[in-house]
Amino acid sequence: MQNSSQRTRLIVLVSIGAAFMSSLDLFVVNVAFDDIGRDLGIGRPGGPSAADLSWVLNAYAVVFAALLVPFGRLADRYGRKRLFVAGLAVFVLASAACAASGDVWSLVGFRTLQAAGAAAMTPTSLSILMAALPPEKRVGAVRLWAATGALAAAFGPTVGGVLTQISWHWVFLINIPVGVVLLWLAVTEVREVKPDDDAERPDLAGAVVFAGSVALLALGLVKSPEWGWGSGRTLLSFAGSLLLALLFTWQSRRHISPVIHPALLRVRSFRYANLAMLTFNVAFAAQLLVGILWLQQIWGYSAMRTGFAIAVGPALVPVTAALTHRLLPNMTPARLVVIGSVICALGNVFLISQMGTHPAYVSAYLPGWALGGIGVGFALPNLMAGGTRDLAPDQTATGSGIVSMSRQIGFVIGISMLFAIVGTDQGVAAQDGFLQTWTVSAGVLLLAAITALGMSARTKEPVQVSG
Repeated sequence: MQNSSQRTRLIVLVSIGAAFMSSLDLFVVNVAFDDIGRDLGIGRPGGPSAADLSWVLNAYAVVFAALLVPFGRLADRYGRKRLFVAGLAVFVLASAACAASGDVWSLVGFRTLQAAGAAAMTPTSLSILMAALPPEKRVGAVRLWAATGALAAAFGPTVGGVLTQISWHWVFLINIPVGVVLLWLAVTEVREVKPDDDAERPDLAGAVVFAGSVALLALGLVKSPEWGWGSGRTLLSFAGSLLLALLFTWQSRRHISPVIHPALLRVRSFRYANLAMLTFNVAFAAQLLVGILWLQQIWGYSAMRTGFAIAVGPALVPVTAALTHRLLPNMTPARLVVIGSVICALGNVFLISQMGTHPAYVSAYLPGWALGGIGVGFALPNLMAGGTRDLAPDQTATGSGIVSMSRQIGFVIGISMLFAIVGTDQGVAAQDGFLQTWTVSAGVLLLAAITALGMSARTKEPVQVSG
């Protein structure tokens, strides 16, 4: 018979494991992106385009961003364990379906389901972790839970490279045995916390409108090289995105439990942290995928070699974050974000000046890539910390969820921007487009640095959020 400490350890394993698995999925799929495209017919006559393949990444990010906050609130009303188990089950089943996909659009559809599962289990995993621990252990546990993203970034490229070397299908299949074990432990060990029957129903319709707005923006960007920037379809996509954004704003002002409560945006540090998070991740997402595609399409690296080659940058993220916390404890999050954004921009400038068609990993790639990892280690943790700094304690969970939404939106725009710049070019023909993407990303990072300065000023009066 298990004692309470054994049960607690298993619950911690379930919560941390689920958060790690959902974060890892992003990085392993990035490394597998080129292999997935070749296998599913990218570049073949009548086959899907690279812009179509971008939805394998974008669909996941759009749905995850839209459902993250509403699903957290649904868990409060209907039960955290119930939603966590449902989300984990959907994630595992969708992973199996992704692995079995034989065409791009089937894969995109199942990635959408996978994102919905991740959005359900991510906030609930933290709630379950908090409920299982005594107050004196919660701070350390939350830090460990938050560090899973950095650990996934560090290990993801290598894991993705090794799995893709076997087959890109294993990028998704690996989730099945891990997910089944976590699912069994969740069902047998996690205890349900009494639901809050008085909790307001979240604005799921608003979440759908929000997802539609971001998706139409991405559609206009990725299809603009094919359709033309001034074509009716491109302009219609952008106009539809704007109209849905306005509808979402109107809905948020009327609903008692909106996806983004307008009152939170009156908190200056929160508002600017979200803008900086979105802007920073536009550049981060674009430069991450460009770095991978350059190694694979121009230098001819295998997926496994690519995974090991890019692992240095992500591995420096948690190291830099830890050293920054220890060595610069009194520096404000805003200043650390500025420093990180500038370092990332300098990394891009180095890559632009040194990268060529002939492989030169140590002299041309590694220094710029390492600067990028250091910059991300400065910026990302402090964007989250700065965003929630001035929020009331009962608003921090929702606030951190919204900052995470901004990160995902930035990711979608960044990937879409890359394909808008590169267009239909592949391989060496895409070299100029890749260099232009790094150039644009460097400019966007400087914009993120300027935006982050707005995080410094505090809101003079507390903002009350009802509902």
